[in-house]
Amino acid sequence: MIQTDICVIGGGPAGLQAAIVARELGARVLIIDDNPVLGGQLIKQTHKFFGSKKHYCGIRGIDIARILSHKVEEMAVETINPATVIGYYDDDSIGVLKHDSLFNVKAKRYIFATGATENMLTFENSDLPGVYGAGAVQTLMNVYGVIPGKKALVIGSGNIGLIVPYQLLQAGVEVAGIVEILDRVGGYYVHAAKIKRAGVPVYLSHTIIEAQGKETVESAFITRVDENFKPIKGTEKRIECDMILIAIGLSPLCDLLYQAGCQIQYIPELGGNVPVHNEDMMTSRPHIFVCGDLASIEEASTAMLEGRIAGASAFQTISGENSNAQAVIKDAKSELSIIRKSPFEQRIISGKKKFKKG
Repeated sequence: MIQTDICVIGGGPAGLQAAIVARELGARVLIIDDNPVLGGQLIKQTHKFFGSKKHYCGIRGIDIARILSHKVEEMAVETINPATVIGYYDDDSIGVLKHDSLFNVKAKRYIFATGATENMLTFENSDLPGVYGAGAVQTLMNVYGVIPGKKALVIGSGNIGLIVPYQLLQAGVEVAGIVEILDRVGGYYVHAAKIKRAGVPVYLSHTIIEAQGKETVESAFITRVDENFKPIKGTEKRIECDMILIAIGLSPLCDLLYQAGCQIQYIPELGGNVPVHNEDMMTSRPHIFVCGDLASIEEASTAMLEGRIAGASAFQTISGENSNAQAVIKDAKSELSIIRKSPFEQRIISGKKKFKKG
């Protein structure tokens, strides 16, 4: 059995920052991640971040992943990857599978940064080859250099629904349109403006009802919806495409937290079922902390700040009160409060207020 002070499950932006902070403060830290390289969602984000310099403004996600991974390596943080955590056991250890080897890890504190999974949509022939999660297409293109089709239809206009089609255009793929069931675009204006300038049609108050094709996607039918989101007969429109990208949001991956006995609560504003946690990212089990999309579906900037809070908070519960850790927590919480003043972040604030006192 491998033993350590703090085990971080997930090597995305939140998990990397948690590990870096905990190691800087003096803890023995182990990162477990299921990808061959660390970085999580960052390794497929070719666009530049915006915000402040503290949040890597002007730097592409792929480069932020390299910066954080290099820091982890420089600080001699132990990493096990690619490896999968397959279970949380009664003795507070976790089971890890790496290739054909199965072993246990036991830590004084755990920080779960397992991220989220893409939501999918049911419609006629939604199981045809050529129907993808938008994030999966982003991975194929930006990580593996594979273009999965020639003409795409995107369902959903959140940030992913705007970023991925723009990246498709950059790769020479035609984008037939973006379909949004609401009467407004859901993502940031900076991303929407790029799509508008590119001349991609956006079908507001529409949804997809059918994919067509013999063996793979050849076209799709969309329709206008009423104020109750019900299809309006006679408004159907056929759009030729060979791939359909579903970009209708994410759901936190909290399976392991269920096994660990953490209190889980359904909060739509945070993405669905999420582990209950306090401002220090501590769950209902005091030795388990969470951060990133597992705690609430947000952006990489907020994920990294929550990771810093989780790393410093977990360290303090081992070492006792520590002025350096408290300074990290105070600074990260201050940055979070500034970001969450944005209208886009109000749902997160209202969502976190809904946690029941455990």
